[in-house]
Amino acid sequence: MSRRDIIAIGGSLGAVDAVRELCRGLPHDLAAAMFIVIHVGAEGNNLLAEIFNAHSPITIKTAVDGEILQPGHAYVAPADHHLLVMDDVVRLGRGPRENMARPALDPLFRSVGISFGPRAIAVVLTGLLNDGAAGLADVKRCGGVTVVQNPADAVAADMPLGALRTSDVDYRAPLSSMAELLVRLSREEAGPVVKIPEDVRREVAIALGRRSDSEFIAQFSDPVALSCPGCGGVLNEVRRTPPLRFRCQVGHAYTAEALATKQEGAADEAVRVALRIMEERATLTEKMAAEARGSGHDIAAASYEKRASESRAYADVLRDAIKDF
Repeated sequence: MSRRDIIAIGGSLGAVDAVRELCRGLPHDLAAAMFIVIHVGAEGNNLLAEIFNAHSPITIKTAVDGEILQPGHAYVAPADHHLLVMDDVVRLGRGPRENMARPALDPLFRSVGISFGPRAIAVVLTGLLNDGAAGLADVKRCGGVTVVQNPADAVAADMPLGALRTSDVDYRAPLSSMAELLVRLSREEAGPVVKIPEDVRREVAIALGRRSDSEFIAQFSDPVALSCPGCGGVLNEVRRTPPLRFRCQVGHAYTAEALATKQEGAADEAVRVALRIMEERATLTEKMAAEARGSGHDIAAASYEKRASESRAYADVLRDAIKDF
C-alpha cells in the first residue's frame, strides 16, 4: 500500500515564520516530498528556500521546472510562477493569477490532488483573504487529507478560517504540533483511490498556462454580470461551491472575498482620480475668473467663479466618500 508521501503547504501574512518553525520540527529522514507556496509577488528574489533551509533538517530548494521530485526534499515556489506537481515532476506555470497572486496556493493543491489523490496532504497556514480554501476542498474531493492551522494560533486568521468554512477539514492544529502531525500522517497508509473530477483537471491546465477561452471556461462555470478587475472581461461563476468563485475567459480567478477586495481598491482609486480632477478643475476656473475680473469681464468672471465653487463642492463630497473606503 502507498503512503501519504506528498505534502503541500502554503500561506501569506505570517507564513514565512510559520514555515520556518514547521520545517525546524521535521525529521531528517522525512519519507515525503514537500511543496511550499507563499505569496511573494512578481518581484521576489527567491530567497525563501535559503531562509527555510538554514533551519531545516531536510533539503529545501527553489523549485525548478522539470525537476523529478525526491522524498525528504522540499520545493519552494519561485516568484511569479505557480508551483504545480504533475506525475512526480515539478512544473512551474505562468497561467493567470488566482486571487490576485502568482504563485497561488489553489493551483498547487489541485495539482497534487489530481496527481496523487489519497497520497496528498494539503495544509493551509496563516494568511489574509482565502486563497487555498477552494484548492483544499479539491484535494478532499480527490481523496487527500486536509490540515488547517488553528485560526487562534495564526498571525492572520483569514486563510485558516476560509478553509474551515469551505469544507470538512480533517485536522486543525496549532503550529507547535504541526510538524509532528504531518510526520505521523506521512507514515500512514493512503486511503482508497477516487475518481478525479474533470473540472479540477481543467483548472490545473489553466494554471500551467494552457489555452483558456469562453468555450473552455463554460465547461465548469456560467457567465454572470460582473467584470474581471484584471482584464475587464466577463466573469463566470464556477459551479462547484463553496467558496463562491469566479473566472474570466482569460483565466483570472477570484473568490468572492478576493473579488470584493479588488473591486474596493479599484473604486477607491477611481474616487481619488475623480477628486484630483475636480480639484484641478476648481483651480483652473478660479484662475480663469481672476483673469476675466482683471480684464473687466465681470459677467464671465462670475460664471467662472460659480463653476469653481461647484467643483470645490463636488471635491468635498468625493473627499468625504474616500473616508468610507
